[in-house]
Amino acid sequence: MTDFRGQRPIQQLVLKVHSRCDLACDHCYVYEHADQSWRGRPVVIAEETLGQVARRLAEYAVESELESVAVILHGGEPLLAGPARLRNMCAELTRVLAPVTTLDLRIHTNGVQLNKRHLEVFREFGVKVGISLDGDRVANDRHRLDRRGRSSYDRVLRAIGLLRLPEYRDLFQGLLCTVDVANDPVAVHDALTALEPPRVDYLLPHSTWDSPPPGHGTGTPYADWLLKVFDRWEEQGRPMPVRTFDSVLSTLRGGPSLTEALGLAPSDLAVIETDGTFEQADSLKTAYEGAPATGYDVFRHGFAEFAEHPGVRARQLGIAGVSETCRRCPVVTSCGGGLYAHRYSGERGFDNPSVFCSDLRGLVEGIAERITERALHPAVADTGSLKLAQLELNRTLLARLNTELSGHPDWAETWDLLVELDSDAATAPHLDTVLAHPYLRTVLLRALEGHADLARLAATASAAAVLAEREATRTWWQQDRDLYLPTLGTLRLSAPGRVECAITADGLKVTGRDQDGGELHVEWRPLKSLKPTGGPTLLIDDADPYRDGYPAPAAAPLNPSDLALFTKRLRAAYDAPDAHEPSPRPGPDVSLCTTITPLAAGTGLLPGTDTPGALGVAVDFEPEELARELPLLLRRSRLAALRQVADLNVPGTGAGRLLDEASDAIGRATVSADRAARTEELLRAGHTLDRIGALPDAQLTESGVHLAEELRREWVTLHG
Repeated sequence: MTDFRGQRPIQQLVLKVHSRCDLACDHCYVYEHADQSWRGRPVVIAEETLGQVARRLAEYAVESELESVAVILHGGEPLLAGPARLRNMCAELTRVLAPVTTLDLRIHTNGVQLNKRHLEVFREFGVKVGISLDGDRVANDRHRLDRRGRSSYDRVLRAIGLLRLPEYRDLFQGLLCTVDVANDPVAVHDALTALEPPRVDYLLPHSTWDSPPPGHGTGTPYADWLLKVFDRWEEQGRPMPVRTFDSVLSTLRGGPSLTEALGLAPSDLAVIETDGTFEQADSLKTAYEGAPATGYDVFRHGFAEFAEHPGVRARQLGIAGVSETCRRCPVVTSCGGGLYAHRYSGERGFDNPSVFCSDLRGLVEGIAERITERALHPAVADTGSLKLAQLELNRTLLARLNTELSGHPDWAETWDLLVELDSDAATAPHLDTVLAHPYLRTVLLRALEGHADLARLAATASAAAVLAEREATRTWWQQDRDLYLPTLGTLRLSAPGRVECAITADGLKVTGRDQDGGELHVEWRPLKSLKPTGGPTLLIDDADPYRDGYPAPAAAPLNPSDLALFTKRLRAAYDAPDAHEPSPRPGPDVSLCTTITPLAAGTGLLPGTDTPGALGVAVDFEPEELARELPLLLRRSRLAALRQVADLNVPGTGAGRLLDEASDAIGRATVSADRAARTEELLRAGHTLDRIGALPDAQLTESGVHLAEELRREWVTLHG
């Protein structure tokens, strides 16, 4: 969840529960790098401090209306706190946070101490366990020895073996591996995948320009190493997610970054040390003594104050927060300037590219070349095929999510209902209607980032059952009073609680009890639709909790009179001459837009981000303006949607930017009523099309060539 200013609330807390470690890893950022503040911290977090952390986070979750928060128990080595202390910590965090938000508890450990007593505690509270392992025995023992210089390998494998037992398998979150280019990349990857972890992540060794990594300045050793792993992962059929690769793959397709180490997504992370002090990302300990410090602590400050700290805000600025060198780089959306700590130098602070700059570019470009589909995609030539491809993308994301949530008791019933609806030819089209809703994409992507909204997913399946008139019953805990059924409307509950959503021959019936056992009362607010003359039906969605994917705030749900006025203006815009009728002027199919979301007054007309088929329209828009600008808005939406399903060019070549510029110039020429402005835009478009024509053949795929030829035909029609 990112607000319209690009500011992301804090949703992940790394909570240091023990400040010492039983290993002596020589690449550890806590003990082996510039910041040595651990020496003055309490060994174990005090009960009073933990309680204050929980209260502060609960207050912030309520103030920021957070649907979920993740708390990662960390160290040092958190298992050194012992099973009894860890149980008390989990119990206190659950007691305070569970009533106000969904609590996602995790622990990151070296695994050396892990035993069944720990795992019984983790099973009781649903704590997911991530383990650090650097590959096979040779690779792991290169750095990860204990304080007596002994191997940790067998003890870590024993811990992973426990997590692979049926009773604990659902607690196994994955493996974290620090890259050392001296190790055999394929041997490392094969050793990790042989353990069948749910996911793997590869981390570059923490380094700065003042303390560069081994091999720095001689080619791209880290890119070469990771690309060998990528090739092996591809050969294996991608048996589990690899976060580094998945993030690059996502951003190359126009999606979000999946890790702070890559991409431009704003950081949502806080760290609290054993003494209750707020710190920024732990990786900053690599830079200099005191680099992560904020001067804040949980006894005098809250999470909202921490979120406004200049250091935190610096990691939420997106493209504006990277160096000038990075801003000029064609792969910046995938690389994002690299991990913030890796940019540091004593001379320029963090105003540098990453010390791994060449490697990151090599990795992104190497993956881009490997995954670029050069064949012509039917979505480029046909609106129906584009819509189908977008639907299939959502289905693919949903299948991936099912793999990640497999075994979760609150997910199994939802998945079973989705499969049942999909298996029947009579109900599958209704499921498709709900799966094609623009804002589902955001729900799925956030879930794959680790923020699964199980209530929303259950409501999605229920909405499809309602449309299909298929009898079904689903129950779940509804954290919010507003139970939104996509494409249908909102059930306003008298309080949060356990709801039962029953679909019968008589329709939908929702009942439930609040946390005190009281009966829930329900009010129904349907969404409004509009059927313009000769055009497709439009859904006016002013209620979806995930409708905030615009660079401007969404309007609050409209009252009946405002909604009626908004609908009237929409009809006037769509019924205006040339708004939907065939026209001699070229332009995208108006049926690309299925959903209109009202935005705050004065914010204008905006296509959504990762929301194919949705447009944001200010509540005070003028019908004439929307009728005039609609072709340009649809053009931008279409190009964004195409990029999510088809390769138009090899990312990182600059060809994509030229396609954008040519399409936008033609779009502005199409809608311009001023002859001089129209002529100028056509000149700009013609010049850009000439530059596209001069590109090396390898930079555009067949889909990109088709689009360039389409743009040229449009230009000829307009130019004469």
